Amino acid sequence: MDKYNVGIEHEPSIGSSSWVVEMEKTIGVIDPAVEMARWKRHSIYLVPERIKNLHNSKAYRPELVSLGPFHHGEPDLLPMEEHKRRAVVHLVKRSRKPLRQFVAAVAEVTQQLQDAYKDLGDEWRGPDNSERFVQLMVTDGCFLLEAMRMDALQGKVHEDYAPNDPVFSQYGYLYLWLYIQSDMLVMENQLPLLLLHRLLLVLDHERYQNAREISKLVLDSLCPWRRHMVDTNPQGLHPLDILHQSLTHDDHQDRKGSKAYVMPPAMEIHEAGIIFKVSDTDNLLDVHFKHGVLSMPAVRVDQGTEKRFLNLMAFERLHPAAGNDVTAYVIFMDNMISSAKDVALLRSKMIIESGLGSDEEVAKLLNNTLNKGGVMSPSSRLHDVQRQVNAHCMKSWNRWRANFIQTYLRNPWVFISLVATVILLVATLLQTFYTVAPFYKPMS
Repeated sequence: MDKYNVGIEHEPSIGSSSWVVEMEKTIGVIDPAVEMARWKRHSIYLVPERIKNLHNSKAYRPELVSLGPFHHGEPDLLPMEEHKRRAVVHLVKRSRKPLRQFVAAVAEVTQQLQDAYKDLGDEWRGPDNSERFVQLMVTDGCFLLEAMRMDALQGKVHEDYAPNDPVFSQYGYLYLWLYIQSDMLVMENQLPLLLLHRLLLVLDHERYQNAREISKLVLDSLCPWRRHMVDTNPQGLHPLDILHQSLTHDDHQDRKGSKAYVMPPAMEIHEAGIIFKVSDTDNLLDVHFKHGVLSMPAVRVDQGTEKRFLNLMAFERLHPAAGNDVTAYVIFMDNMISSAKDVALLRSKMIIESGLGSDEEVAKLLNNTLNKGGVMSPSSRLHDVQRQVNAHCMKSWNRWRANFIQTYLRNPWVFISLVATVILLVATLLQTFYTVAPFYKPMS
């Protein structure tokens, strides 16, 4: 009994500890709406090492220019700082507005811009550092606007810059723009769209009152290869989010079933009689199976595909509201591609447009690189597409057809032997017929 009495005697001291008091206060004021608003503020994240270790870690950092605070001041990116400041000078001079007007427009939303960066360092926060943060935002924002203008004019900006300018010229457009464009897609290198909106309102208030104009400006710079341009959410978060929206728009239906399915590779699907068709849109979710036809969007695979998709997938993993659509598409393509033959087939059907050296490289990228750590949401509609394709392939006639093709038609020598055997069989039957037929011919 003494040991129980000891526990009872100590219970009040445990119950009155500072931790318990603090937690009870938190429990009393917890509000889901407040929590939702708290997490909604963040949209730009540092990619954790657990994700970087799965892939090429260089894909998650800028190569030429830092945008925003996370990579500011890194030694290999410092050479572009001079050109950022020059961009501010040229943009402000061309606008014929005072610099302080641009600074004031950004300073009004300092807190919102700071909140966009999850885990923003103390060196950018507080009354003493807010001015430094605003300077960074104005400088980087003006540089990005000037870079996108250079892209839109294909480097023909000689009216504002010297023809031999090392960045803002046809030379810079030819040799540097692809690096800037690539750095615009790095998760840790994002600038809030709110920043660009504030700067553009000062630059041209009438033109950029509609936030959709800003989204279109960004999308034109990021996706010159798109076949179809779409309207994105006017409240886009940053360039990477705008690209994400453009690739996954207008289709967020939940699946009908609950079981997970793994789809056969493209060659087996083709041998089972399924026809591949290019979808009418660039939407990664525009994947449908109907009446033996599998419709899929055309996708370009080039040197920038790995970096682009890894950062889109990182955004989905770190930002709960981003969903799982890009990752689901990558897993879907991983299921469909197991070898270079699958890539060659999809390339012949215009579903894959390859800018890499070989089909083997494309297969390695889609089958071994992008899929690491990825998972398809149980609610993804692509599960239903895989189920439908599986059901088609499992039908007796389609299985027989696939087995016949795999056994006799893949190897040309086996096919030649089959043809020779058929010809020999037909010749034997004809010989037998003409040998036996006279015995049954009626006498004249």
